[in-house]
Amino acid sequence: MRERMEAHRVNPACAACHRLMDPAGLSMENFDAIGRWRDRGEDWSPIDARGSIPGGGEFDGVRGLRDAVLARPHVFAGTVAEKLLTYALGRGLDHDDGPAVRRIVRDAAGDDYRFSSLVLGIVESIPFQMRRSQS
Repeated sequence: MRERMEAHRVNPACAACHRLMDPAGLSMENFDAIGRWRDRGEDWSPIDARGSIPGGGEFDGVRGLRDAVLARPHVFAGTVAEKLLTYALGRGLDHDDGPAVRRIVRDAAGDDYRFSSLVLGIVESIPFQMRRSQS
């Protein structure tokens, strides 16, 4: 799998996303296509579940991924807030939305980044309340 993913990172059209996603995704390599645990690949070689996330260092397997994400909850919450706000607004975010996202995450931190706090922050945000409907 690592070799197949390398082909995506070499292709300029694929590289921007795959350079970020693949290292984290490879940490879940012990799961097959339907979520069953496996210790060996199709060729019976041991699974290599080493992974990494930007700024989070390297780790081994899903537990390592979990620990890396939990070590920086504000980064994960920021990504979730961005994706939820994009959906709520029905458009992509731009630089003017940055302060709202940072405020949503900062306010959610006081509530341990609960999902409900992120949703409430979005509903109360200026971009959401000032959005225009499409005609």
